[in-house]
Amino acid sequence: MKKIGTNIIILGMINAIVCVGSFLLLNYLGGFQINLAYLLISAFVCFVSGFLILYYFYYVDVTKRTNFLSEKIRKRFLNNEIPTKYSQLEEEDGLMRLNERVDFLIESREKEVKHFENLDSYRKEYLGNVSHELKTPVFNIQGYIDTLIHGGLQDDTINVDYLKRAEKSIDRLINIIDDLETITQLESGGLHLDIDTFDLAYLCKDIYSALEINAAKRNIKLELARKYDKPIMVKADKFRIRQVLVNLITNSIKYGKENGTTVIALNFLNNDVVIEISDNGDGIDAEHLPRIFERFYRIDKGRSREQGGTGLGLAIVKHIIEAHEKSIKAESERGQGTKFTFSLVAA
Repeated sequence: MKKIGTNIIILGMINAIVCVGSFLLLNYLGGFQINLAYLLISAFVCFVSGFLILYYFYYVDVTKRTNFLSEKIRKRFLNNEIPTKYSQLEEEDGLMRLNERVDFLIESREKEVKHFENLDSYRKEYLGNVSHELKTPVFNIQGYIDTLIHGGLQDDTINVDYLKRAEKSIDRLINIIDDLETITQLESGGLHLDIDTFDLAYLCKDIYSALEINAAKRNIKLELARKYDKPIMVKADKFRIRQVLVNLITNSIKYGKENGTTVIALNFLNNDVVIEISDNGDGIDAEHLPRIFERFYRIDKGRSREQGGTGLGLAIVKHIIEAHEKSIKAESERGQGTKFTFSLVAA
């Protein structure tokens, strides 16, 4: 407000000068003799009257309206705004504050518009991906059944084979629907976590035993970084964490190189247990790494579908870990393998 006060004083002085100038001009044209005392008093009166008028209409009325508008914007759009030092300790410049809030409001709205544009683009991409993922097994089933109906059922060389292929496509369709339901529940907050205390080391060993046959088919060795003879207790949803581990290890088996190794390492860090799942496979290119947790994102689309994946596994993993108020990260280099790291609360 100092700048506004200075402007008012300057305008008051200009008003006084104009008044005195007018008085001198009238006296000169009228032929009257100038009274210096009267001239000074007139100048002072003009300055004071001009200053008071300007002060009320500009400094008081305009400032009051400016502050009211600024506060209205704050309450409506910037309710969580952190007060600045000059609004508490110094005299506030209403016009400057209003200008700052309007600029901030414009910037916020531009960000919102951009965010909604990104959401719309993401929604279109997501719907296209869902449609494509569902369309593939449905068309496969349709083709197999159509062939069987039009004579293939009596052909012993293909009838059983086509029924098995149709069954496989149905299983994939069911998996996609189940994963869509799971991720929808996770994103909407409708999935309740059943937090319990359990031995994470034992769970990892149990999962390894269950996936050992699948790993053996590709000559992939499943290992623990250490024996973990003592229990490693954590607080989490056991079913969901099992889902996370199975998903990550299964991906390692599916997309790892033959004769490779998948290793789980468990370590304590402060009040957490850090879980690392690493392999020595082909790795992931840097361009793909930031997007691998997106729904339906595939690095090698053809190979992923051949392996029977839904494209939702890592997205589900990310949401489950975030539901536990933790995060997961992926590290990889082409030809150097991949490592996934997340943590859980230690019990």
